[in-house]
Amino acid sequence: MSERPGPLQQWHAVAQERDAALLDALLDEDCVFRSPAVHAPQEGKSLTTAYLSAALVVLGPTLGYQHEWWDDDSAVLEFTAELDGRTIHGIDMLRWNEAGRLTEFTVMVRPFQGLTTLMEKMLGELTGETSANVPQ
Repeated sequence: MSERPGPLQQWHAVAQERDAALLDALLDEDCVFRSPAVHAPQEGKSLTTAYLSAALVVLGPTLGYQHEWWDDDSAVLEFTAELDGRTIHGIDMLRWNEAGRLTEFTVMVRPFQGLTTLMEKMLGELTGETSANVPQ
């Protein structure tokens, strides 16, 4: 298999180090984030950064990538993570431009109970509330 494309290598560094500061060099200004919980695409670098930063906190400690597939300008990464004793299973779909910056980041998660837990924890992270303050 060929070497991982640069943007994919950069994403793995962000995820492994759980360092949201690394997103600045990776995300395009017009990046679009598609959440498994929010119908409308979240458009722009700052919203994408907010969602991915929250995900690094919520999923980061147990996030593990099992498989990945890529071509010249996109990748699909299969992952699992543990939340409150529940294993969630999902995929990240990434697209990047010729400059090597991510233009799209789409997340899909299963099962429904895992998605519900993820949504609660992400809401807490995005609003600045601790998970203890978020209704269960």
